[in-house]
Amino acid sequence: MTPDICRTAGVSPAAGMRPGRPRPRNSGMTHSLPLRVYYEDTDAAGIVYYANYLKFAERGRTEMMRVLGFAHSSIQAETGIIFTVRRLAADYRSPARLDDALSVDTKIIEIAGATLLLDQEIRRDGAVLVALELLLACVGHDGRPRRVPPGLRAALVASGQSSITPSIVQKTP
Repeated sequence: MTPDICRTAGVSPAAGMRPGRPRPRNSGMTHSLPLRVYYEDTDAAGIVYYANYLKFAERGRTEMMRVLGFAHSSIQAETGIIFTVRRLAADYRSPARLDDALSVDTKIIEIAGATLLLDQEIRRDGAVLVALELLLACVGHDGRPRRVPPGLRAALVASGQSSITPSIVQKTP
């Protein structure tokens, strides 16, 4: 089955998303974005407010795309496509605090017709503080699904970050 047939048949590799769940890993490159925790990121207890990890993850995804030569503004201007989070699962394991040096590690796991499945980890000194699994959808200005742009798909595959075949699809000889 091709990824498009899987989507049409309602088969979704991310249907049972649970961060931290063992899953086959692609051996491709991981993009890492360093960042620092500022006072504005913390709550009254002095730890990073949970929703701010989502902002950190967004920055990581955005910079990964930029490194590949696909700034979100360029994709939107040239193709009319934007990315939206369709599904997200987060596992908050340990808090970050003011002045902590963190890294946001982003890895594309799968590319389907109109979606990207990503794993992201927010780390401090190598320890995972938050694990995220996201399904991003490509949509047009009208909100309807659009295919992943061919140039972006090619860049993702060439960078070794993904497999075009969803992990639940078995190749037949």
